[in-house]
Amino acid sequence: MQKILIVDDEKIMLMLARRILSKKYAVVVATSGSEAIKLFESEQPDLVLSDLLMPEMDGYELHKTLQEKSEEPVPIIFMTADESAESESRGFEVGAADYIRKPLKPDVLLRRVGNILDNLDKIHGLKTAASTDQLTGLLNKHAAQDEISNLLEKTTGALLMLDLDGFKLVNDIHGHAMGDKILSRFADLIRKIIRESDLAGRMGGDEFAVYLQNVHDEKILRDKTIYLNEQLLAAAKKLMGEDIQIPLGVSVGVVFCPDEGRNFSELYKKADAALYNVKKNSKHGYAIYGFNHATQTATENISQLRMILNERTVEKGAYFVGFESFQTIYRLLVRMVDNYQKGLQLIQFTVGEEKFVDQFKEILTNSLRKSDCVTQSGKSTFLVLLMEAKSEECEIVKNRILDKIKNVTDFEISYSTEKIF
Repeated sequence: MQKILIVDDEKIMLMLARRILSKKYAVVVATSGSEAIKLFESEQPDLVLSDLLMPEMDGYELHKTLQEKSEEPVPIIFMTADESAESESRGFEVGAADYIRKPLKPDVLLRRVGNILDNLDKIHGLKTAASTDQLTGLLNKHAAQDEISNLLEKTTGALLMLDLDGFKLVNDIHGHAMGDKILSRFADLIRKIIRESDLAGRMGGDEFAVYLQNVHDEKILRDKTIYLNEQLLAAAKKLMGEDIQIPLGVSVGVVFCPDEGRNFSELYKKADAALYNVKKNSKHGYAIYGFNHATQTATENISQLRMILNERTVEKGAYFVGFESFQTIYRLLVRMVDNYQKGLQLIQFTVGEEKFVDQFKEILTNSLRKSDCVTQSGKSTFLVLLMEAKSEECEIVKNRILDKIKNVTDFEISYSTEKIF
């Protein structure tokens, strides 16, 4: 319910205004300017209805004082028995939202107050829309930078830069609609780890910024990072299936304020540098600017790194990975082939109709060894790396896959092979 602060030194007028407005609004009352200032700070009303002529502090001075104490414009309606145009004109000059004559008429007062509060709601809605990222509901880049900058100047805390690991593969394999669902779900998770005093925004793509006021404890940061990674993976499995092979996770770069300064741009660069250390070393973790956290983690918590490096789920059949990971494996195996003279074959399969892609992916993966590697390089195209295989063995594998397809259903498959060594 919207709240109104009524200020009048005449108790009869105060009671009358309160009786009229309390039917629709929450009402607090004050009999002087000094009392009104205290109530304004503690109650945070949506609108002030003040008598213009009061002893000690008149309505003009009250409005000026309230405005100095507030970062936002203070909507105020002046009440007065003075019928001169001069006082009304001055009231609007100092920023009054409206001007109403005494004695008060209930229907007029309710209508005037209602109109102003409706306009304030519309203005607030427009401001919110202008500062909000449409996909995630978090602050957009411009608003996040402005609001976090303001907090950095007057508070202490931790500025976090968050980046999703493996997110590009979601878009490449499952499409941008699925990518949007992941971003939206991740924004929900961010909202769960912050308080009302904290701020969070989407800086673009899969990058986010979070400011945690009065947070300086590394354990809090570690716990939040673990929570985000665990819950993001759980959400991804619900959206894309339990057998998801994309190494989706969250990397976090942290910088403390005011330890490393108070300027947003400088702190953001330092948080980005800390984030780079996470990406370079292990991903799915956090690093604090100024601390060699990656080294500490590798030395003291090597078991945790093994958990990160290991497959989350070991599936039967070939090792199915995203295209970027496939590139890395390919380059490594080519180096191994050069050194150890082991056979390596590359096969490309293209599915004729897109509706059969998922079915073919399952057949392909289950037809190969765990030591073989598979990726989906396009909507209907798959690449296979056969380890320690000669050309004749490659032909046997290819024919086995084609025979399995014929036994299950009839759809067109084209292929090509290349001997790497």
